[in-house]
Amino acid sequence: MTNGVDGSLDDHSIDDRRRNQTSAEDARVARTRADVSAAALEVLTTEGWDAVTHATVARVAGYSKTTLYTHWPSRVDLLGLALDVLGEMPHHTPTGDLRADLIGEMTVFRDAVLSLRLDRILLALAHWGATEDDIARVRTRLVADGESVVRTVLGRVAGGTRLDAAVAMFSGAVICPVLMYGETPTDEVVAAAVDIVLHGVATD
Repeated sequence: MTNGVDGSLDDHSIDDRRRNQTSAEDARVARTRADVSAAALEVLTTEGWDAVTHATVARVAGYSKTTLYTHWPSRVDLLGLALDVLGEMPHHTPTGDLRADLIGEMTVFRDAVLSLRLDRILLALAHWGATEDDIARVRTRLVADGESVVRTVLGRVAGGTRLDAAVAMFSGAVICPVLMYGETPTDEVVAAAVDIVLHGVATD
């Protein structure tokens, strides 16, 4: 560290110290955000939206409630953090066989509902996506990602409103029984849903 002639720090040393302090603060903020985001997602998927409170997330993340309130003052902020770390949806890798690809993608989606607890995530998105712009944007991103493979595969045989309807039917065949009956569709139901939709798409 270089001192001036009067023993004080020169401008370069002061700038270096400020940069180091800023870098350390940025790293702490990033680490805190990552920890709180992971905790919020864990609480959301294991306990449901009602449990996503500052007290619960702070306890799971290992931070004080004051820290959470300072950076993320509302529960919607915590939901946004949870959704940010959700990442991309798992997908079936298309093989070129239309029916097999659709069954494969629908099966992966069904299994993701169980492993990622997408039912609880979707309920939170449905509740807050209608009133909070930030959550609505996350919902749009997740839905577009989730539908991407089905939309591409079905796009080979349908377009326009018929494609939109077929994609909605595929999503509904998984989401409806999960949310309405608390159970996921069996392999037989998945295959039947694919056959029904393909028959409808082929019928002009």
